[in-house]
Amino acid sequence: MPKLFACFMLCLALAGPSVAFASQDDGGEKYAKEVASTLVGKPAPALTVTTIDGQTIDLGKLYGHKIVYLKFWATWCAPCREQMPHLEHAFETAGPDTVVIAINTNFNETREGVDTFRRKFGLKMPIVMDDGRLAEAFHLRVTPQHVVIGRDGRVAYVGHLINASLEAALAGGKSPDGLAGRKTGREGSRGAPDRLTTLDGESFELGVSASRKPRILVFMSPWCEGYLAQSQPTTGAQCRSAREQSEKLSVHSGAQWLGIASGLWSDSEALGAYRTKNKVRLPLAIDTSGDVFRRYGVKRIPTVILVDADGKEVQRLTSDMSALPALVARAARLSPGGT
Repeated sequence: MPKLFACFMLCLALAGPSVAFASQDDGGEKYAKEVASTLVGKPAPALTVTTIDGQTIDLGKLYGHKIVYLKFWATWCAPCREQMPHLEHAFETAGPDTVVIAINTNFNETREGVDTFRRKFGLKMPIVMDDGRLAEAFHLRVTPQHVVIGRDGRVAYVGHLINASLEAALAGGKSPDGLAGRKTGREGSRGAPDRLTTLDGESFELGVSASRKPRILVFMSPWCEGYLAQSQPTTGAQCRSAREQSEKLSVHSGAQWLGIASGLWSDSEALGAYRTKNKVRLPLAIDTSGDVFRRYGVKRIPTVILVDADGKEVQRLTSDMSALPALVARAARLSPGGT
């Protein structure tokens, strides 16, 4: 493996900027380090997954015997595309004691899109479209996100870049930066919270409403309008439409509104910058853990959900926001005194 690593790094250096860029920090490493501080040294979750080809993989049976390399990625993610040659190389050169699995985040994805991506990049490794369990178990915050599980069944490494630390983890299945054994903060399934705290420090109830007003939840991401304008232009336009309509319709709707941003590739600082840039008046909160997105089964942005005073979902819009005025009118009828 050390010889293979040296050969790969030489090829990487000779390949030019398009490949070398995959080892340069684009801001995602900070999110990976946050995840590493909560996972490295902990026993890896023993989950069973199914690939897009129907193969069942019991991760628990691999732990303690093999190194397991899970790479979270998305078709719309530029650094993921740049790193795909490395992932295919890792798979093709993996020895009998290493298992490589590509985990598609299934966030704004389709099966057809993943199949097309696989053919384009000639991917041969097992591909899993996550149902949310893997993202929760491995605290997904960024794409790509590398997770290496050592032969001892513990998380040995979490990262974002292609670098010597990742290669060392793949070679030995041990943490290369001394993180193994560090105490972590999050244990197992956390469950979705009953409230979120907005950027302004206000508490927003997701369950039963004390005011008896319905709630309109706008699920979004601060990077959707700009970043996806290239890879998924229709989605980018839909996110902009959701924001612009929500700003206008929320003024006299009789409902409580909250914009809920995904924690994938985002944090409170990024969400605050988005609010300032777009002059957003709607209350905004960040779902760092992704628990609220999973609670409502949201896998695409934008998604708008109308929730009644008892916390029950009444109506949902996904992607196409043309029916948003009708949803708001329905919310008005659910408001105290509404007809």
